[in-house]
Amino acid sequence: MSRPVLVIELAEPVPPISIQRLRELLVRCSSHFEEKRVGEYDLNIHAESLGIADTGGIDGRRPVMVSLMGPGIGGESIFEAEHADEIDQEPLIGFTPTHAVDVIAFCNRPVDHVVTALLTAAVMDVIGGVANAELLEEQVPIITGLPGIVATPTEPWPAAYGSAEFLGAWARQPDFRLLK
Repeated sequence: MSRPVLVIELAEPVPPISIQRLRELLVRCSSHFEEKRVGEYDLNIHAESLGIADTGGIDGRRPVMVSLMGPGIGGESIFEAEHADEIDQEPLIGFTPTHAVDVIAFCNRPVDHVVTALLTAAVMDVIGGVANAELLEEQVPIITGLPGIVATPTEPWPAAYGSAEFLGAWARQPDFRLLK
């Protein structure tokens, strides 16, 4: 079963002060916070802390992992594997990513998709970057025209690159769902 995942592409390493601010954000939003290594966090996010009132009748604490990766921070092999089949991103987003952050939900209910998008937006507000979201063909018209879109390539698969504002606007669309 696929589950919601978003990637934040970064042009450079995240400074230690920004990692500290990220940690503080995640602690504030979580009922469970475990730091596996600097930049990798196992969490139970309070959906309400992200402004989500409708949790679909389930517990508002949603299991999520946030993982910063790249040279000098950890997860280098994962970063390289995830970017091995990517097209040249520089013409699309203005840089070639050197680091990334994965935001991964461990459940696949509608609320988990919204939590993933809004948590990713909150992380971007702290560390910057550009969100990279794979799309289904039928989602392309839905995201077209939303604020904060940076690029929408269709090859080798449909994707959207955008800002935190884009993620918030997309998450408010009816039947919002991340591809994976």
